[in-house]
Amino acid sequence: MKQHPTRRAVVLAGAGTAAAVVLPASAARAAAVDLQPYASYWYPDSLPSGTPGPGITWRSLKSWRVEDDKDLAFNRASVPLAARFTPVPVNRTARRGQARIQSLVSFDHTAGNPSQGAAGADYYALSHWAYLDELVFWGGSAGEGLILAPNAPIVDAAHRNGVPVLGTVFLPPTAWGGDLRWTRDLVRRDSLGRFPLAAKLVEAAIAYGFDGWFLNAETDGGDAELGADMLAFVRDLKARAKAARLRITWYDAMTTGGEVGWQGELDDENKEFFASADSMFVDFRWSRATLATSGDLAERLGRSRYELWAGVDVEANGWNTSVDWDAIVPKDRAHIVSYGLYRPEWTRNQLPAGRTPAQFHAADDRFWTGHSLDPSKPDADGWRAPATVVADRATVDRLPFATSFNTGHGLRWYEGGRVTSTAEWNHLGLQDRLPGRRWVVRTGGRRPAVAFDFADAWRGGSSLLVDGDFDAPATIELYATRLPLSKSTVVELTHRADEGTVKVELAVALREPARPGDPVPYAYLPAGTLRAGRSGWTTSTLRLNSLSGTVRSLGVRLTAEGSVKWRLGALAVRDGAATPPAAPAWARVTDSVTGATGTSLRFAWDRAPAAVRHYELHRVLPDGSRRFVGGTCGTAFFVPGVTPQGAERSARFEIRAVGELCTASAAVSVVHPW
Repeated sequence: MKQHPTRRAVVLAGAGTAAAVVLPASAARAAAVDLQPYASYWYPDSLPSGTPGPGITWRSLKSWRVEDDKDLAFNRASVPLAARFTPVPVNRTARRGQARIQSLVSFDHTAGNPSQGAAGADYYALSHWAYLDELVFWGGSAGEGLILAPNAPIVDAAHRNGVPVLGTVFLPPTAWGGDLRWTRDLVRRDSLGRFPLAAKLVEAAIAYGFDGWFLNAETDGGDAELGADMLAFVRDLKARAKAARLRITWYDAMTTGGEVGWQGELDDENKEFFASADSMFVDFRWSRATLATSGDLAERLGRSRYELWAGVDVEANGWNTSVDWDAIVPKDRAHIVSYGLYRPEWTRNQLPAGRTPAQFHAADDRFWTGHSLDPSKPDADGWRAPATVVADRATVDRLPFATSFNTGHGLRWYEGGRVTSTAEWNHLGLQDRLPGRRWVVRTGGRRPAVAFDFADAWRGGSSLLVDGDFDAPATIELYATRLPLSKSTVVELTHRADEGTVKVELAVALREPARPGDPVPYAYLPAGTLRAGRSGWTTSTLRLNSLSGTVRSLGVRLTAEGSVKWRLGALAVRDGAATPPAAPAWARVTDSVTGATGTSLRFAWDRAPAAVRHYELHRVLPDGSRRFVGGTCGTAFFVPGVTPQGAERSARFEIRAVGELCTASAAVSVVHPW
């Protein structure tokens, strides 16, 4: 397989007042002690000879124990895997119930990948979850580690959108430093004939909160005995995984004969591995003929042909990659198999130095949607974008629902339209559920541009900006939903006109189109007329008590003459009042260390009762103002480089629970004395 190790994460936080809990941290230790938590990676058992490189820690999964994992609280995902539904496709080419898409993404390096994000907006903030069926947290290297657990922000974001995430077991080719002893370590039995590493893989996935493993055994030199051991190992792992509701994907490399021979198809050399896993990634060597026979063989084995992922390598050329799409997803007959996109983070990596979040999302929208940037108008060019192939799916099926169009990274952090941190950041776990169909615009006139914008926001790091020279009303589809209505259902739009005058209407559909590709049958409710310069952010509250049934789609219709820039900062749907969650309990500093750049602190707290979307941490400055520090869906957070402000004798922090409607609890204070 192609290689290279990679992954990533962030930093964020909240607001309020409450009794201060003063818990002195442990005495500051030597600066050599690093409190920064990192995403976990291991070797199966034995470690390489020599010493690890700078910033690398060699660990054995066999000797790993949950109770000894000091970083587990920072790496454990918290968001449960959401159920998804499939609305009527927005075009006539996307299929339901046929091919699916897997994505292998390298978010950062194997070693040194912060557990909870980082300072900096330049990040692969994956957001087109609507087209994904499985995300593989790709990486690993002979010099760092071979087994990678996905970090919590990525799992939390994926789960919020109903996408399972797999960790990676990578046994590299000998040309890349692979050693057959690591393969033998993985499949070694204990004295009772059991597979200790299979048990450890399941234990780790459960402890960290992700959904299974992608097995990639590419170290050559094996024999039939090793092949038999590997097959028995996979069967044991699958049995354990099934009991724990985890998934196993096998990569087409090692054969049942023990040697590495990338088949590029499902055949007699690898069918036993496929039969012992949930799915198989078919190596890039596939052809039209081999995929056809692979799909047929899968069905003869009693399996779905769509449990085969045909590898599509986009690492080097992205949407310019030459792909025989008709071999996988022909337009004129049933799809042959599913496919796996290898390294779609090309959309970020191909941009020049100094790239911005807006540039990344423009490229990413083109990759997933197509050159038209409107999935209702599929392109006919060589790149068959996912939006034109597979039906999108959504998770907005219960109240309350809210979004501030926060993409999980930004140039600043905003709360209520005010900047509460001027630092760049990224943390995918704080990403909102974003519109799945980007961007469907229905108009009889000139089409405005629609995009995430990072120059201003209501909350988080971004907002939705519509920019165009209007000569006819334009309806912008935002969310496919399954939201039940009651007499108390309310929709709130927080929006602003930055240029021109615009009449805004909420678009609400209580039924879906009769056929794929037909426009959504919206009804329109007035939400006000906004004029640039007249006011700042405005919240329009619309009662839906004249409607009954289930909301199937939400959007907006804009009517204007001439040039308009209209910004949507937040959308919320609720029944009754927005009630803030209860505050977290027993907030404390669990460890600290002081070095040349300041003091690093580890925080922990007890989970607040009832539903919490995430937690936010602020620092209270000597003048009483609050500065956003970071946020997480978990109950532990790391803050680096804290220094005294003015003459303060201690640093004061506040932690709040934030609910689905972005209402914040009372604050719990933690004081760290200098």
